[in-house]
Amino acid sequence: MRRFLLTSSIALLAGPALATDYTASMQGYVDSGALDWMANAIIIDAVQAQNATTGGYTEDEILAMDGEWRTQVGTGDTPLIDGVLNGEVADFLRAQVEASGGMVTEIILMDAQGLNVAVSHVTSDYWQGDEAKHIETFGAGPDAVHFSEIELDESSQRYQGQISVTLVDPDTGEAIGAVTVGVDAGALG
Repeated sequence: MRRFLLTSSIALLAGPALATDYTASMQGYVDSGALDWMANAIIIDAVQAQNATTGGYTEDEILAMDGEWRTQVGTGDTPLIDGVLNGEVADFLRAQVEASGGMVTEIILMDAQGLNVAVSHVTSDYWQGDEAKHIETFGAGPDAVHFSEIELDESSQRYQGQISVTLVDPDTGEAIGAVTVGVDAGALG
């Protein structure tokens, strides 16, 4: 029992150090230029087009769409999900996941409202605007980066973190959306 308590205490003390190591690894991933694909015209154009449509949505409309998405997850009738999961932009995101050699597990492209524009894999919800991945990036401005904690992803049964960055219009320098990249913790560290 004493050995268990000592081991548990060491693990608890090591927790913050491990989190710091992953944060440094995630920052290294960002600094390596691995996210340069975010400036691709296919990404910018898709977000700008969706912003033109969703910019005037009310909170009630957003919540209704989010509820619709959630009811479609795991069913055979998925018109809202299909519009985000299929198409040229989603294919581009999946190509980035594939090119990462297993480091990237998912990519979520969001508009200014925090609504999914395109995803590499189905997400549990449509609206990310109430989550840190959008609030602490788009909401914080053009140079913002947010690193999540490392957590067990239930669908993949892998530990992963999320790197989220503000998506910027290259012509104006203004924030137009955000991108979240899920990374396999085992590949980071």
